[in-house]
Amino acid sequence: MRVFVTGAAGFVGTAVTRELITHGYKVVGLARSDVNAAALTAAGAEVHRGSLEDLESLRSGAAKSDGVIHLAFIHDFSKFAENGQVDKRAIEAMGTVLEGSNRPLIVTSGTALLAPGRLATEEDVALGGNGIPRVSEAAGFAFATRGVRVSAVRLSPTVHGDGDKGFVPMLIAIAREKGVSAYIGDGMNRWSAVHRPDAATLYRLVLEKGVSGARYHGVAEEGVPFKDIATVIGRRLNLPVVSKSPAEVGEHFGWFTMFAGIDAPASSKWTQETLGWKPKGPGLLADLDRPAYFAG
Repeated sequence: MRVFVTGAAGFVGTAVTRELITHGYKVVGLARSDVNAAALTAAGAEVHRGSLEDLESLRSGAAKSDGVIHLAFIHDFSKFAENGQVDKRAIEAMGTVLEGSNRPLIVTSGTALLAPGRLATEEDVALGGNGIPRVSEAAGFAFATRGVRVSAVRLSPTVHGDGDKGFVPMLIAIAREKGVSAYIGDGMNRWSAVHRPDAATLYRLVLEKGVSGARYHGVAEEGVPFKDIATVIGRRLNLPVVSKSPAEVGEHFGWFTMFAGIDAPASSKWTQETLGWKPKGPGLLADLDRPAYFAG
């Protein structure tokens, strides 16, 4: 099976590429740079040059595939809404050439903004446009009635592991800059989490067993208290761990305040039962409490 993977050279995409190749799939990875192309070649994938904004490259990559895993997203949160529309157009371009084929299209979204303050489940519908700039699910599921087997993988706000460039490294950088590792209020707001290899396994299982119109949660831990994350960072950096009041958080966290303060627990009970997915990796706090996260 020939699988077109966008974001194939990224943090999660690298693991997905490795997982697929290990299980006998032919991976065609989208590469926007020579560096990405070299990384994909080294991993044993075929290189397809292009980008999220090069819609013709996306159409041609999808047309020549037996299935698509769409992982790429422009992670510039100062342009979150704009990048959400780039993502939407990319999904539409690939979905159009898959129409009527019953080939799988897996889109990616997240659990963080799905149901703040309560446990999010796979039954929750992502209402793109209601304050959620990422509209990948709505864009993808529009093709479910047009002969495309569309599924969504919702990743935890923290996909952790070696090479992490996501939220936890951002927190570490803020702590170093500010001289304290901070949390908001009592710090009991929660982030769900998943180890990178477990997330990669999930994508393969959705490719193999996913049902059109279904949403699957890449969640190994339902909710890790933010204070616990800040405590590990403070100890590793030998910095004070402090609480910030709502009036202080903007100055400390800047644009990251929205994510630092969100309470976003999520369940993957249905995903695990349906696909037989069993996360095996270390938990977030154990993984974070290693020198590798603080080497930079």
